[in-house]
Amino acid sequence: MIELDNRTSLNVDEAFLNKIASIFTDKEIELIITSKDEIKEINKEHRNIDAPTDVLSFPYVEMPMSPLGSIVISSAHVEELSRELGHTQDDELALLFIHGLLHLLGFDHEVDTGEMREEEARLIKEFDLPKSLIIRTQG
Repeated sequence: MIELDNRTSLNVDEAFLNKIASIFTDKEIELIITSKDEIKEINKEHRNIDAPTDVLSFPYVEMPMSPLGSIVISSAHVEELSRELGHTQDDELALLFIHGLLHLLGFDHEVDTGEMREEEARLIKEFDLPKSLIIRTQG
């Protein structure tokens, strides 16, 4: 289900991420793990924001047999946040993956009334993960 393109040395527990994704979809998801510099370039090109970020999502047009979309995650953010917040890199990667996956599924915390935060909180509890992006910044 996950088509992994790991451009870094970050260890990725694909089986765990596939387990999370399988709750929502059986469609393929492209997961790109990249550097801070590359995600900054992608962010600038696609969102006109000239800064690195932790996770980006690019949903694909819904068509028969089409993948759900692409999730791009910065390995540097995974490493920094896991160290800063005192949890594992696997946990931080899973949190960022969940965040990106929910965006692929149409959730948008910037315009919704808390639905994305609620869904993230549900998944965090289900998979026994530490607090996520939205929960850390809003709750």
